[in-house]
Amino acid sequence: MILPKERDPRFITVRRGGTLTDADHQLLALWAAACAEHVLHLFEQVNADDERPRQAIDLTRAWVRGEIPMKQAHKAAFVANAAAKGMPEAARFAALAAGQAVAVAHVAAHELGAAAYAIRAVRESVGDGEKDTAGRQECQWQREQLPDEIRELVLDDQKQRNHLCWYAFDC
Repeated sequence: MILPKERDPRFITVRRGGTLTDADHQLLALWAAACAEHVLHLFEQVNADDERPRQAIDLTRAWVRGEIPMKQAHKAAFVANAAAKGMPEAARFAALAAGQAVAVAHVAAHELGAAAYAIRAVRESVGDGEKDTAGRQECQWQREQLPDEIRELVLDDQKQRNHLCWYAFDC
């Protein structure tokens, strides 16, 4: 499980009683999409004809631009997750990263799911002796992509939920 049992008000929008602004919610979604897209090739190498994870990432950005409603983005998460079934581990985790990214439109706290699954995808794409290094490098790359406006929020969330995310953020 990636989401905490109790929702953090920092990841609930202001209009729903939390403290998250729409602008920061959108930045979280864009960062999650970037994390998922960075590893998408691991899925596409195995199943180039299945566009569901790529479409999920595209729909994440469409939601940010206001082109689709949250419910459409939310449904796309299930579609991307379905693409993961039966895939080798690296491809499976890459598809799940895309599903988590588009789910940010529905629940902002899915941003860490996209990042954690992307790190797991990279770790599974290399040999046993390279997993830790590859995971740390992916984690560092992700942190370099963080916009300043949400950097502290995401880094603190990584500390708070690292244990729920398979300690993927030990970098």
